[in-house]
Amino acid sequence: MSADSQPKAQDADGLEAAVDQAIAACGGDMRSAIRALIVANEYLESEVSELMKAVSHAYVRGRFQTYSG
Repeated sequence: MSADSQPKAQDADGLEAAVDQAIAACGGDMRSAIRALIVANEYLESEVSELMKAVSHAYVRGRFQTYSG
């Protein structure tokens, strides 16, 4: 196995382990696991949106300094 493919294999192994954990957390029910992941994703998307708004408002109010150069 080349050095370039080894990190990819490790990422794939980690992903497979995460999939197995998600399914196990839902009692082996894949539909429940997918449902839970969709709900979690929607929650995280709303959190990102709120954080983007907060940063944007702070930037407009001059709470962040910009550095040029």
